[in-house]
Amino acid sequence: MEIKDKSIEVFLDELASKAATPGGGSVAAMMGAQSAALTSMVCNLTIGKANYANVETDMKTLLEKSENLRKELTAMITADVEVFDKIMDCYRLPKTTTEEQTKRGEKIQQVLKEATLVPLNCVRACVDAINLSGVAADKGSLAVISDAGVAVMTAYAGLKSAALNVYINTSHIKDEIFTKKVLTELEVLLAGTDVTTDEIYQRVKEKL
Repeated sequence: MEIKDKSIEVFLDELASKAATPGGGSVAAMMGAQSAALTSMVCNLTIGKANYANVETDMKTLLEKSENLRKELTAMITADVEVFDKIMDCYRLPKTTTEEQTKRGEKIQQVLKEATLVPLNCVRACVDAINLSGVAADKGSLAVISDAGVAVMTAYAGLKSAALNVYINTSHIKDEIFTKKVLTELEVLLAGTDVTTDEIYQRVKEKL
């Protein structure tokens, strides 16, 4: 059974255990998925309401985007576990001879790059989740507007959490060109998200 198919209680029990997975990467992806799900909730409780007929088309479009994003982020919960397990397998490779040590080191570096791209993808998706929650905050039903606020804060938490995993993984990668490229993109993705998140939060708060 994939981790995304387990109950919340089982997931939390495994998260709290001594097991290396699931960990922070899976939690970051889950927070992003929860944000997208909350945006979908706002859409579903706005669509069909007479008072919001003027934004119905926009909310249907938003719903399609948020549901696609939710699926994408949900898949990342499993992806994080899988790539971390691959790293652990690499560290178990034999290292008795010089040749074995070289092959082991090369494999570790290769998989570390894969492991870095998983949270980087999560950062990208969480930026999208923040932006989608902003639309929900502006056009969603006032009856569930606070959920749009929770959506933006959850997406922001997922964003910053995923960024930490990018930072820690790149710190172990020897390929400076790869590392610089990843960190440059990360900083571009993060730029302005603090302000955007706070603005959406304040817009929601003003409607309460």
